[in-house]
Amino acid sequence: MADSSNKVSIYAAMAANMGIAIAKFVGASISGSSAMLAEGFHSVVDTANEVLLLYGLKRSELGPDSRHPLGHGQELYFWSLVVAILIFSVGGGFSIYEGIHSFENSEPSSNALISYSVLAIAAVFEGIALIVSVREFNKQRPDNVGFIKAIRRSKDPSSFIVIFEDAAALVGLLIAFAGVFLSQSTGNAMYDGIASIIIGILLIVVATVLVLETKGLLIGESAFPEVQQSIYGIVQSDKAVTKAEHPITLHIGPKDIMVALNIEFQDGLTSDEIEFAVRNIENAIRDTHPDVQRIFVEAAAIRTQEMTPQEI
Repeated sequence: MADSSNKVSIYAAMAANMGIAIAKFVGASISGSSAMLAEGFHSVVDTANEVLLLYGLKRSELGPDSRHPLGHGQELYFWSLVVAILIFSVGGGFSIYEGIHSFENSEPSSNALISYSVLAIAAVFEGIALIVSVREFNKQRPDNVGFIKAIRRSKDPSSFIVIFEDAAALVGLLIAFAGVFLSQSTGNAMYDGIASIIIGILLIVVATVLVLETKGLLIGESAFPEVQQSIYGIVQSDKAVTKAEHPITLHIGPKDIMVALNIEFQDGLTSDEIEFAVRNIENAIRDTHPDVQRIFVEAAAIRTQEMTPQEI
């Protein structure tokens, strides 16, 4: 199930980016600023990205079916990877192209006041969106984990992608402002094109970081070490257990963990007693860790007891 706080931050970012994109395009058409135009496309890409994240969240909520027995939780990871690729290719690529293309028509942009006004308004809205996304992320962050470490540890790309986008947008606005200012003060339009190229490089760097973060989730990441240790402790504490291997865990989705256990039970236990012990262990794990949705147990004692002399 998608966290509602993530949707709040995504909706806030999407609303801000839609309005900002329109303002940037109007400002670019009036002033002729390449950096402003690049920022406009940056906001369009960000708006499309929010739509894809919402779609990914919706798809990830679908339950298991015959073709997807573990559900659709990993769809969120797939669409997050698509978002990162869009930032890299469309956002970064177009900004660099526009900056290089502007060198062919190197005339200083006009109506600098319009450019400054649009950039200032955009900065206010992007700042509000960033504050909302950080606030919603902090609601899920453990008190004993720092902000940067929490982002690196997060299993939910829909939360940290929005933060990266909003932060990159604010830095991009600062770069665009510098490009417009230098172009106007020196009369050299190359600064505006250079600003556009720098914005493109910034987006490519951000996209690369997001790709690396999302890649690990997409190919499968285990639960946090403390969660694994806690599950191992629960298994070991059961009186019917004599030995247990370290649990294998896998995040199917941000709030969906699969656990595989290999447990050796005490000799002499009946099948009913082992079944009762397995049920107790599963209930204890789910009570302690609600995100654990699936538990698979391989019981060594069951396998041994069920083998007859003829089978041996």
